[in-house]
Amino acid sequence: MRVHVGSDHAGLELKDHLLAWLGEHGYEPVDHGPFRYDALDDYPVFCLRAAEAVAAERAEGRDSLGVVVGGSGNGEQIAANKVRGVRCALAWSEETARLARQHNDATVVSVGGRLHPLEDMTRFVEVFLAEPFSGDERHVRRIEQLSTYETGGGLPPLPDSARPAAEQA
Repeated sequence: MRVHVGSDHAGLELKDHLLAWLGEHGYEPVDHGPFRYDALDDYPVFCLRAAEAVAAERAEGRDSLGVVVGGSGNGEQIAANKVRGVRCALAWSEETARLARQHNDATVVSVGGRLHPLEDMTRFVEVFLAEPFSGDERHVRRIEQLSTYETGGGLPPLPDSARPAAEQA
């Protein structure tokens, strides 16, 4: 499986570690930068490229995933989620990494390089990459609602349970 990786200066050390770890574990890592430390670099430059590569390859039917890394992972997640067709989840535990794939069919995971020990962050990525999407109907339905909205199809209809009683009659 090809894994696209992007970061910023705060995630550079973890990104470099993950690239080596991915290669050692049979993945095909693709480095979208940065390639040297620059305290003033901007995470969108690298994270958008990693996410775009994932979206393009998945559109071709390839089984690619992505990892974006920053200080907290928040901005990197936001950047990746701006790419049409990408669902990026911020992982801060093994369970959030697992559920991102299992329930949300996330295609990119974001981790905060300043928030966890290196071993934990590596494990979050490992769990994310290994976990398949469950394919459960409720999760498929929810992802379809998001995809429809993303492509201009509008908001999903409100269920009766979300309407005031006076409107249900």
